[in-house]
Amino acid sequence: MESIRRFDGKVTDYAHFRERYSSEILLPILQTSCGLTPTWVVADIGAGTGMLSDVFRANGNRTLAVEPNAEMRQMCRSLHESDPKLQVIEGTAEETGLESSSVDLVTAGRAMHWFDRERAFTEFRRILKPDGWVAIVAFGRTEKGREENVVFEQLLRAFSPDHADTHAGYEVYRRLRSDLPRDFYHQEILGTMSLGWEDLLGLTLSLSHSPARESQEYVSFEDSLREFFQRFASDGQVALETRYWINVGRFERARIVSIR
Repeated sequence: MESIRRFDGKVTDYAHFRERYSSEILLPILQTSCGLTPTWVVADIGAGTGMLSDVFRANGNRTLAVEPNAEMRQMCRSLHESDPKLQVIEGTAEETGLESSSVDLVTAGRAMHWFDRERAFTEFRRILKPDGWVAIVAFGRTEKGREENVVFEQLLRAFSPDHADTHAGYEVYRRLRSDLPRDFYHQEILGTMSLGWEDLLGLTLSLSHSPARESQEYVSFEDSLREFFQRFASDGQVALETRYWINVGRFERARIVSIR
């Protein structure tokens, strides 16, 4: 429940300022690595406001956007109310509410690190059709990369609960090769995003570790972020290194034990 409520009050900033997934980048990779076609039914788990779902909408897929946070679901519905191929569903990674053997592809974006991994994978197996695929796609700023990335991470740690490493949960993405051993495919793509002040502020406020505007820490937080911007901005923009972390594969086949 704590992870579900982490984004309460952040949904507007999330919808407007979070990094968008590129259909031009992802669709060719998915079509090649797992044979994605427009006929597939896709379950986007922890769908948020539907940013990864938008990639599959661009491909013509029927997409089931499963999201536990009520504010996120409401925003997702409002952004896609005219799209009959996108269905927003209340559910978690561990209990999606979807029918067994009903989807061709389970996908998750910047949400996998919030899941109970063992229970989530058990649920993924249940809802996937036989030999169905899993695609886990993370996209955002790198942990290190440019000096700007390092200093930005330090700033976030200073204001996060217990000064936690804001990338600590991302270890789950590095374990996916063993979780999805059949036909596993991994690709990383580095890039750069440039942000003006309003974009940087909105993006930062959308992060789960950032203080809310109404918190006691907020004024000090915004002052520190403005100092960061003034230090690194060139022509009114700060550049941060980004990375796609793309993982595609299938679970091992269930073993059939014969009793004699």
